[in-house]
Amino acid sequence: RPSAKCPICDEATSKDYAPFCSKRCADVDLHRWLSGGYAIPAVEQELDSDMPEDAVT
Repeated sequence: RPSAKCPICDEATSKDYAPFCSKRCADVDLHRWLSGGYAIPAVEQELDSDMPEDAVT
């Protein structure tokens, strides 16, 4: 099985920081999460004018 690569810099991963290669790459990833760098794209849906707002989930 090929060795896993760090998702930040593509170096070989470290057992201590898996799935990253170092504390630096782990911290870069954490910063991206906390600053909104990673986001799931969403599609805004228009509300049906006949439906009350509280009925939309």
